[in-house]
Amino acid sequence: MKIGLPSEIKKEEYRVGLTPASAREYIEHGHQVLVESNAGLGSGFIDDEYKKAGCEIIGNRKALFDSADMIVKVKEPLPQEYDLFHEGQILYTYLHLAPDKTLTEALLKKKIIGIAYETLTEKDGSLPLLIPMSQIAGRMSVQEGAKYLEKTFGGRGILLGGVPGIKKGKVLILGGGIAGTNACKIAIGMGADVTIMDISARRLSEIDDIFGNSVKTMYSNSYNVDEMIRDADLVIGSVLIPGAAAPKLVKKGDLKNMKDGAVIVDIAIDQGGCFETSRPTYHTDPIFTVDGVVHYCVANMPGAVAVSSTYALTSVTNRYGLQIADFGIEKALKNPVVLSGLNCFKGKLTNKAVAEAHKMQYEEYSA
Repeated sequence: MKIGLPSEIKKEEYRVGLTPASAREYIEHGHQVLVESNAGLGSGFIDDEYKKAGCEIIGNRKALFDSADMIVKVKEPLPQEYDLFHEGQILYTYLHLAPDKTLTEALLKKKIIGIAYETLTEKDGSLPLLIPMSQIAGRMSVQEGAKYLEKTFGGRGILLGGVPGIKKGKVLILGGGIAGTNACKIAIGMGADVTIMDISARRLSEIDDIFGNSVKTMYSNSYNVDEMIRDADLVIGSVLIPGAAAPKLVKKGDLKNMKDGAVIVDIAIDQGGCFETSRPTYHTDPIFTVDGVVHYCVANMPGAVAVSSTYALTSVTNRYGLQIADFGIEKALKNPVVLSGLNCFKGKLTNKAVAEAHKMQYEEYSA
């Protein structure tokens, strides 16, 4: 199979879908890897490293897409890329289709086979291709939130860890999954007063076992969320429904109850965001303020630490990508784990959550 590795063109996206080492794995399995010139620069990889791994460097972006059987990316295609794809081509990347009907319709029209990192689910219910980026985004959320609490950026002027004799900053984390748990680790490490909320009593019990008295746990419902955001300095939204749009846990009207200069960080922005007032932002212009509350909603947070992120991502994506390349897509889809990543197949929308989000026809995949 011919594997195409294009440059990411999303604004301020520095990650790349394959490192030279992960590209070499495909080559060792008998596949050909075509790399767009300078695709790896943002992550610190020059073309010569890909050449040494056995890749072919392609200067013409259209020629790469025309030749490739499977495109391996990091982020979802942008409108200027839609026409580069051809019918039956495999697209292996983060798709995040639930909040993006235009992209969904474009992939269906092109009859693309879309395998989404974020919906691929292992037998134990884990999301192996989402976990490393959720870990990074969770850890970054507190780092970024702490910065934008500074008065210079419109924040309250709060030091999360405080100092002896003053109150610690209060951090509220909505969602106790991978991202929320990693946010919790960093917030505790910074010395903040941390509360984490989730709808699962079992998960709250697990978090309590992990962190003990270092964190407060609370069941997530509208009343409790409304009460807790009133006193929080930093609110981190990390809820996830695989493949579906994120639920809006905090409405615009709720912001008036929050402290002036409080900060919210919306990790769920890729799936539409869990704050009603969220909208995607970029690393060079990451924040905006609504009703006195600072919003940080960068849709590709891990892209800012591209070297760490690319190594973390490719360490898990290669396993399933190689299955697709080695066995061919139809045989690979007989594996329920690979099948769980299938969002669209040659004009059919095969992910129920995406279909429900857009009120479109869902068709179960059958070989």
